[in-house]
Amino acid sequence: MKILFALASYFIGAFPTGYVFFRAIEKKDVRIFGSGATGATNILRLAGWAYALPVALIDILKGFLPAFLAMKIFGDERLAGVSAGLAVLGHCFPIYIGFKGGKGVATAAGAMFSLDLMPSLCSLGLFILTIALTRTVSLGSILAVIFFPLFIFLLRGPTELILLSLPILLIILIRHLENIKRLVRGKERKFGEKVRLDP
Repeated sequence: MKILFALASYFIGAFPTGYVFFRAIEKKDVRIFGSGATGATNILRLAGWAYALPVALIDILKGFLPAFLAMKIFGDERLAGVSAGLAVLGHCFPIYIGFKGGKGVATAAGAMFSLDLMPSLCSLGLFILTIALTRTVSLGSILAVIFFPLFIFLLRGPTELILLSLPILLIILIRHLENIKRLVRGKERKFGEKVRLDP
């Protein structure tokens, strides 16, 4: 039963929210525009807040619900962590649209808030502060995810949760490799910067 629940978490996470919204709006594949990702940041640049906000909320729920339900139904923290990781994996590599999805940040945020509230609030604060200072969403996302295990440690959270969060961290970093390269070159897009609908 637990194995089936964990597998279902992947398929929930794999629902391509941004892809579906953009296809409904523009009748086009969002992955050929902007960053090529299906997440809320790319939708914001292409279509504005009215569409980016619901995409972000649904993507957050995709990470939050599997971990939350794993605790409620099974009372199993390890299953919650594994389910959270599989939901993030599903968002980044969705089976429904050829395994090319988003960067995983919103789904990871939902998962983190379900797993441990206080470290998640610290990561959220770091995310907001980084964007306020640099106007760079990718940098805020990377730092927030990297520091999440450290915040768990500093707040004396369970060691197992730190270990369970590491696969999520690895997935996020892999999906942000191009962003990291652009950050190093000083070429990363800024928050609020619009992108033309030209492939």
